[in-house]
Amino acid sequence: MNENFDPYREALVIETKTIWPEELPSLTPDERQRIEAALHADAARASQLEYVRLHAGFCRQITVTAADLERLQSNRSG
Repeated sequence: MNENFDPYREALVIETKTIWPEELPSLTPDERQRIEAALHADAARASQLEYVRLHAGFCRQITVTAADLERLQSNRSG
């Protein structure tokens, strides 16, 4: 479980954001969308998770890592 995962803040998430670093391999838009959905559906397993305070709640911000890509792509093929 990601040490930054916070069930209290999760209950107050009103927005999500995914950051794709340039050094990651390029993916098709469909593949990126699938990976983003999987990361946000199981935020506790994301390698880099941050909660950004908003006026009415939090934005869950996940930065995609090579480890996330490897885990999600191996889950898909297995």
